[in-house]
Amino acid sequence: MNKQLTAKGRATRQRIIVAAALLIREKGAAETTLDDVRAATATSKSQLFHYFPEGRSDILAAVAEYEAEQVLEAQRPYLDDLSTWESWQGWRQAVLDHYTELGQKCPLGSLTAELGKSSPRARVIVSSLYADWEAALVRGVAAVAPEGEEMVRRRAQSILAAVQGGVVMLQGTGRTDYLAVAVAEAIDPLRRVRTDAARA
Repeated sequence: MNKQLTAKGRATRQRIIVAAALLIREKGAAETTLDDVRAATATSKSQLFHYFPEGRSDILAAVAEYEAEQVLEAQRPYLDDLSTWESWQGWRQAVLDHYTELGQKCPLGSLTAELGKSSPRARVIVSSLYADWEAALVRGVAAVAPEGEEMVRRRAQSILAAVQGGVVMLQGTGRTDYLAVAVAEAIDPLRRVRTDAARA
């Protein structure tokens, strides 16, 4: 779709996606209507369907893609090179800062609780996000705590689950301390493994 649009058209489409994402974070996917999106973006019905021919399902898929990008982008540049304990600490702080700033209106919660259930297309996008995220964490764990493929994957998955669980509790309580503790406890074994390996 983007390849067929002018620069102005791409900018308009992106503006609609961002506005729809913010609405879904506030109201939820089920409660956000096309009329809501039109009102928030001052677009006509024909204009909306020009950019999103399948209407609601197209918008939800586009928002899922946008939100997935936001989740990973918030962790960069650390996520791309978790080869030192210092970079892991930087990543942890970036995650905490990001979700502290967004509070209960975060893209990860929206993706998991709302968009991931909204359509098969959106579900594929969410699944791809988690696969890419896990792969980056696997590379990082392998770099600092190489304990064999299975253990590395398990540690990466536990870190990912710690972030997700902390974000869910943040959404339910407004408190970030659950996320802070969960992430700290999930990555601390990497430091111990690295220290033990250096002593051996």
